[in-house]
Amino acid sequence: MTTHPAETVHASLWEEPCDDPWWVPGPDSFAACALSVSGRTVADARRFTRATLQSWRMCATVADDAALIVSELVSNALRYGIRKVAAGTGGTAQQGPVHPAWLALTRQHGGVLCAVSDGGVAAPVMGTPDPLAESGRGLQIVDQLSDAWGWTPPDHSGKTVWAALSSRG
Repeated sequence: MTTHPAETVHASLWEEPCDDPWWVPGPDSFAACALSVSGRTVADARRFTRATLQSWRMCATVADDAALIVSELVSNALRYGIRKVAAGTGGTAQQGPVHPAWLALTRQHGGVLCAVSDGGVAAPVMGTPDPLAESGRGLQIVDQLSDAWGWTPPDHSGKTVWAALSSRG
């Protein structure tokens, strides 16, 4: 089931990431990590998701589904949401720092909410890819694996795309 723009507060995830990109502030109900733009970010996010859900004693099926959902959400954030902030100096535009992106996991009533915040200002679009296309099915996968998914309305700081899964086993 798809849920479209939802009002949530995600500004707290936009603070500058700490030197250690993996940050787990809560002992057993919330975990978050900063996302880099490296080639191993998606794999790191999957490992972080699996390790977190294992520590929360979530069933393996939910952990597998969550890891795949996180892979798709992080891939989309890297492709469409991470942007350089232009900084003008003396009339010339220079590339500034990369707008940060975050992955957050929250345990809720036996399920989990996966959320990826990025600097993109466009709402996600679930397209219909060509049957022979190698990409373009990420949100369709998220839609099939989650109980509900959606996003916060994009603003100057970006958006958060989220997916909720309940325990099934």
